[in-house]
Amino acid sequence: MSRDNDPTSPDTNRRRLLQGAAALPMLGVAGLSFGQPTASVNTTKLAITDTEVTVGQLHSSTGTMAISETGSIQAEQLAIDEINAMGGILGRKIKVIKEDGASDWPTFAEKAKKLLINDHCAAVFGCWTSASRKAVLPVFEKENGLLYYPTFYEGLEQSKNVFYTGQEATQQILYSLDWAQKEKKAKTYFLIGSDYIWPRTSMKIARKHIENFQKGKVVGEEYYPLGSTNFGSLMNKIKLAKPDCIFSAVVGGSNVAFYKALKAAGITGDKQLLVTLAVTEDEMTGVGGENFAGFYSSMKYFQSLENDNNKKFVAAFKAKYGKDSVIGDVTQAGYLGPWLWKAAVERAKSFDVDKVVAASPGIELKQAPEGYVKLDANHHLWSKSRIAMGQPDGTFKVVSESPELIKPDPFPKGYQ
Repeated sequence: MSRDNDPTSPDTNRRRLLQGAAALPMLGVAGLSFGQPTASVNTTKLAITDTEVTVGQLHSSTGTMAISETGSIQAEQLAIDEINAMGGILGRKIKVIKEDGASDWPTFAEKAKKLLINDHCAAVFGCWTSASRKAVLPVFEKENGLLYYPTFYEGLEQSKNVFYTGQEATQQILYSLDWAQKEKKAKTYFLIGSDYIWPRTSMKIARKHIENFQKGKVVGEEYYPLGSTNFGSLMNKIKLAKPDCIFSAVVGGSNVAFYKALKAAGITGDKQLLVTLAVTEDEMTGVGGENFAGFYSSMKYFQSLENDNNKKFVAAFKAKYGKDSVIGDVTQAGYLGPWLWKAAVERAKSFDVDKVVAASPGIELKQAPEGYVKLDANHHLWSKSRIAMGQPDGTFKVVSESPELIKPDPFPKGYQ
């Protein structure tokens, strides 16, 4: 028997290992990374051993935001499981400590301290609302922790300690308003949001764009407490104002009552243009396709995207969480977090936060479900923007897509 055909020879075993590595479903990042001495990859006392690295998950698994955040929890875990199946990062499997922010901002801050100070997590994947992110930001900056934040948000922020895997305002708000003006001839807008930092800041940006750049008019602006279910008086205000476009940033469980109230009032997609910044497939499980049909959502990702990357991702997600599970924009952005961290750690050859941060700009995910993305030096992603129409069955049909990736600009001139 020749050495090449001998199944026990070192050359044959090495060839099999390399073939197996080439077959792994990596997201456009380098090949297997074998173990390095812990002392060389961890000089800042993070929770790292020769075989394991500990990370945190910090989302709302209870409370009004659970309807939106459950998908992120699932997607981040899926990514971590896939990375572990490939051998982990720098030869170490990822261990996850899960904490529940319970839709309460002080609780988020408390749990962030636990994950960084007590658990010494090498990275944390978490938050959804801007209020929760703002609550934990001082903790991450003081303790030099690393947060991967998956939600589309208002921009006007950049931190060394945070990577933003969702859209910022210029990629979501401005794109959707320009679409409404160009494609639907909208000139008057009624702005509606939940009452906390993201909706209020988003609508401040929207108003400036409408009035100063589009030369349009805002005919109404209303905010409701997070978790609110009483929108009866709002329906009358909308009918009196007769806006060309309702522009909504109502979030979480409130969306269920909001869209049911619209339908009950006869304000439906066949009669009224509505664009929302906060309804994904996740929220549609509660809202119901029959209550959202004909309205539009502005996101960078929809489960219905037709590309090979997304087909594989959707299949893997449903195989893990059930055939009836759905995937929304923030769920997909949550999935990107562990992969971006993995790529940066491997580029840095270290888990040290400062080294990971320095290695991050320019990282590409060529097989992200939304399509190719890359990480800017400002810690935001270059991504495409998309508009989709809600369907009666609860799915979305993409009707508009930016031709190119949009460079993230968290501090746009004229909007601050």
